[in-house]
Amino acid sequence: MEGARGGGLTLEVFDLAPVGVAVTSGGDHRLVYANPAYRASFGDRPLGRPMRETFDDLLQRDYFDLLDRVLATGEAVSRADMPLSLTYPDAGREERFFSFSLSRITEEPGVLIVTIDVTKRVTTEMRAGQAAETQRRMLRRFQSLVRVSAEIVWVTGPEGTPIEPSPGWERVTGQTWEEFRGMGWVRALHPDDQEPTVRSWAEARRFSRPWRHVYRLRTPKGEYRHFEVNAAPVYEDGVVLEWVGTCGDVEQKWLQRHRREVLDRAAAATSEHSDLGDMLRALADVLVPALADGCGVHLLPDFTDRPVGSPVIAQRIATGAREGLPRLPPGGEESFPADSGFIRAIERRRPVYRTFEPGRPPADLVPEGTAGWLARAGANSVVLLPVTVDGEVAAVVTAAACGDRPPISPEDVVLIGRMFDHAHDALSSALRYHRTQRVALALQHGLLAEPPDVPGLDIVARYRASPAAAEVGGDWYDSFLLPGGGTALAIGDVAGHDLSAAVAMSQLRNMLRALAVDRGEAPGDVLRRLCIAMETLAPESTATCALARVDCAEPNGWRLTYAVAGHPPPLLVTGDGAVRLLEDAGNPLLGLFVDQPYRSAVEPLPPRCTLFLYTDGLIEQPGEHLDRGLERLTRQASRLAAEPLPQFCDGILEGLPITGIDDIATIALRVPDDGS
Repeated sequence: MEGARGGGLTLEVFDLAPVGVAVTSGGDHRLVYANPAYRASFGDRPLGRPMRETFDDLLQRDYFDLLDRVLATGEAVSRADMPLSLTYPDAGREERFFSFSLSRITEEPGVLIVTIDVTKRVTTEMRAGQAAETQRRMLRRFQSLVRVSAEIVWVTGPEGTPIEPSPGWERVTGQTWEEFRGMGWVRALHPDDQEPTVRSWAEARRFSRPWRHVYRLRTPKGEYRHFEVNAAPVYEDGVVLEWVGTCGDVEQKWLQRHRREVLDRAAAATSEHSDLGDMLRALADVLVPALADGCGVHLLPDFTDRPVGSPVIAQRIATGAREGLPRLPPGGEESFPADSGFIRAIERRRPVYRTFEPGRPPADLVPEGTAGWLARAGANSVVLLPVTVDGEVAAVVTAAACGDRPPISPEDVVLIGRMFDHAHDALSSALRYHRTQRVALALQHGLLAEPPDVPGLDIVARYRASPAAAEVGGDWYDSFLLPGGGTALAIGDVAGHDLSAAVAMSQLRNMLRALAVDRGEAPGDVLRRLCIAMETLAPESTATCALARVDCAEPNGWRLTYAVAGHPPPLLVTGDGAVRLLEDAGNPLLGLFVDQPYRSAVEPLPPRCTLFLYTDGLIEQPGEHLDRGLERLTRQASRLAAEPLPQFCDGILEGLPITGIDDIATIALRVPDDGS
């Protein structure tokens, strides 16, 4: 290269040029010069050899034709961003990009080559272009997906209102873009979901966190379906520019979860109660509002041979109604004609299901009272579902959908049936006990006869069953005339709260009557003989009792002879309000000490005084000494001393803090003012 010249210049002048410079000579384009920048771009290529040999690794062989054209025509050639594929010692084969110009050297025929390596710029632009194209393709795909997707896709500004139409939203709700924009989308939600959804959406935007929520959307048919919305903020430089969200139809998933929850709640409701009424009321509270807006549960009578065509009188034992609707009383009886839907459900042992115009139930479906409720509530459907327990139809559930709620669906009917099927074992136990309890209550109330009419005396009795105890108690009272003109008053309590206690109470009451009239003995002797009889006739029973005999002993007025066996002491209340506990004739509990003598005591009964006998449920409080209850009783009796005897008894029951965990029996006798 020494002494090489081009265009009258020494070529070494290009050694410091920042661009690549090379010179070829002759028709075979022998490389005679390459400056450092050129060698840096193309590697150390040997001088003095034709370019086709020097660049034998160049894939683009047509580039050599440009050298021929420039040398032949003298016309300069420029090319920008041309790819060249070459082999580099340090990197292997690579494709790089160059901009270059070719011009002819006239004095010594050859070609001057000037090149600039633009690989970095070109690849950067190419990557940017590819990214832009990728984004365009993704946008086109996204737009196509939005148009055909089953889900709703929407975009809002940072303030939470839509900024572009949502074809999916319009397809599902029927709302146009004008109806959808702003806060118009909220109007497509179920009225009950609007306020919670707006609040939840505002909370998500406030903290710029992803939003997940379930609400009901109204379809063009007027139906509501559950949709789950998922949305996320889109950031740029740490600032939320917009929100992108999707809404997917989750109606079936919601229904499955809802049905599982209903069955779980029904199972929990039955496990928490043992009383049949409480259990059915708890199931009614699960049914409403989960599956219906109102319901009633009727307990059927115990019949096996009902005459064909006869009506059925059933006891309404539980009711339910959603908020805003009147609730039928949970108690009472209703008569169902033989041709009613109620009876058809019983006879066919399968649900009777009807839909109808809101507020216009069929006349032959339910009784007049229930039909009136359905009309007032705007009911649109009713199902009467028989509940079979131990092979017999024990109850009928009447459920109704009202107002905006869609009619009860066949799936809902099946679910209601499953609720009661799953509760079968619990209902069976409760029903057996309920029937036993009814027998025991009938027995108990049958034994609590009205006091006799005794000239000159007022006798009033009261009985209050425990609202909390699930069983029948053994409390009783009695009053009867004795041979010779005396009047007996008795009150007692057999240990236990079950049918056995009620049966034992019946036995003791009857034995006490027989013993009291047998020999005309003092009350203490009668109780001792009763204790001896219990050893043989009721060996497992224990009881308390207070027995009083009232006689008119002329000319001294009325006289009381009494004895108490483990029972709270009788109360003697004078007409002026003085109160005294009669504690002089205490004896052991009946059924424990057979050989011990029982004593009696005698008390005069002044005019206008009241003798009051009661059971321990009137005075007992958990964790409290019995004396406190007796003090309350004496104070209340003193305040009521001047009241007529019925008001006196009622005032005692209403004025004391009764726990309700035990039955209460009372019987009172009042001596007339003149003492006769």
